[in-house]
Amino acid sequence: MSCSLLSCATDEDRIFEQSDYQGPRARWCPGCGDHGILAANQRLLADEQLKPETTVYVSGIGCSSRFPHYMKTYGFHGIHGRALPLATGVKLARPDLDVFVVMGDGDCCSIGAGHWIHAIRYNINMSVMLLDNNIYGLTKNQTSPTTPEGYASNTQPRGSYLPPLNPLVTTLGVTNASFVAQTADWAPSHLFATLKAAYHHPGFAFVRILQRCPIWTPDIFQQAVMDPTKTEILTHADGIVDPDTDEIYPTQITHDPANIHEARRLASDAGSVRLGLYFCDPKFPRYDETRTIPMQTAEEKVAHLEKELDRNAV
Repeated sequence: MSCSLLSCATDEDRIFEQSDYQGPRARWCPGCGDHGILAANQRLLADEQLKPETTVYVSGIGCSSRFPHYMKTYGFHGIHGRALPLATGVKLARPDLDVFVVMGDGDCCSIGAGHWIHAIRYNINMSVMLLDNNIYGLTKNQTSPTTPEGYASNTQPRGSYLPPLNPLVTTLGVTNASFVAQTADWAPSHLFATLKAAYHHPGFAFVRILQRCPIWTPDIFQQAVMDPTKTEILTHADGIVDPDTDEIYPTQITHDPANIHEARRLASDAGSVRLGLYFCDPKFPRYDETRTIPMQTAEEKVAHLEKELDRNAV
């Protein structure tokens, strides 16, 4: 049953279809990996029967950051690199909400890198997606922190000067990282299974999604897309369990996601496209469990705000 956020807010008997989470038609380029990631998120919400009025998508700036516009949930389209502190504030103020964060490789790994590091350490309960197409796409082809060395762009036409930053290695190196996974937009079954595992993880679930850009970086992942043997799948009973993926991708590596040292070794091998759950420990401390903010009525919030404004009046 389709309904607006307000008209059904008190109806506990709703059954949501995937179409109930679909907002306006997405304006990404044809062939952009963002389309498949959007569909996977809408499928996840329907599968989990999440209420639109208690679901929030937070983003920064970039092609991927238009995500909240295309979801029929609440959303916050923030400024460049600030998706994580915004999402942190939302989750601390409203722990009852399901919070999802969408960032691009420039958004997260460049201007937002400081927030990224501390958000990992805080380990607040939210699902975090890094959509990594290895380029600044929205601003038309500038080298990003994850652009491969030697890859030409408008800002470095002779090729990227430096080796790329590895988001998996970076995340696994931060204290209190509790869930680190990698998936890809061209592996829809694995993508969905990974997002589902991230949603059920009690903490900061970081998912790097390898994502095709058909305009600026069409060739970077082409071999992995065309030849399933070029993609390696991490398998384990405690990892991303998806029989459909096992049938498609024959190259598989058994990896226990409790072994962070092996996770770091596997993540450091930049020569392979390797999908799966690298590390998971649901027992790590969470900052959102160290503090509680009492729920307030709208009138109480306004009164508190007025009191603060009066206190700081000049």
